[in-house]
Amino acid sequence: MSGLAVTEAELHAHVDGLLPEARRVEIKEYLAAHVEDAQRVRAWRDQNQALRALFDPVLSESLPVRLRRPALRRRMQPLLRYAAVLAWLGLGVVAGWYLHDYNIAKSGDTVAFAHRAVIAHVVYSPEVRHPVEVGADQEAHLVAWLSKRIGGSLKVPQLATLGYQLVGGRLLPGNQGPAAQFMFQDGSGQRLTLYVRNGAGDNKETAFRYTRERGISVFYWVDGKFGYAISGEIDKDDLLRVAQVIYRQLNP
Repeated sequence: MSGLAVTEAELHAHVDGLLPEARRVEIKEYLAAHVEDAQRVRAWRDQNQALRALFDPVLSESLPVRLRRPALRRRMQPLLRYAAVLAWLGLGVVAGWYLHDYNIAKSGDTVAFAHRAVIAHVVYSPEVRHPVEVGADQEAHLVAWLSKRIGGSLKVPQLATLGYQLVGGRLLPGNQGPAAQFMFQDGSGQRLTLYVRNGAGDNKETAFRYTRERGISVFYWVDGKFGYAISGEIDKDDLLRVAQVIYRQLNP
């Protein structure tokens, strides 16, 4: 079952109850073995429930008195239908974007953390002139500054054995306070970013988790009070090697 091909469209159809029974059973077995997709499905279901809670009461409201006259009602019905469609579309888009971010956080803090790491990578890794706030030539200042801001002692991993050199870093807003981003680059211009945040709690779970979003591969893990996510447009095995080197250096 682990090799079962499941599309995002099928996951949405599963949430909406539109799959044939046999396929629904297969998808349930798939979700039992794929934690990240199962969390996404739960978030979508929560989103649907939130939308129904917000807008279902409107459907049961009575028509305003000023619109109950038969002639006026007949003239207004097409316009009201059109306005209702536009309103639902607009509210759906706004509520959808809001609930998307809300449910990412709700579906699991570490999943939300990985999502933020991807966003930060997508935003800053393409930058040519300003990819970082503080360059590698000021590494000591960079580490001291970011350590103070996120409230914990940071260390920059050395990735030269893998062909990557430090470009620099920056301070970023996180979902639980400030976060730090370190950027690395190899000779071909390929960039990786290490996203670090404090406030993960006293979590002893250090297992690597993997996800892929917007074409970006991410390995992320929590170690003590810190969360780490290494992101890049490289394949899973290569990124895993980087994650293992970082972990060994940060946890000698």
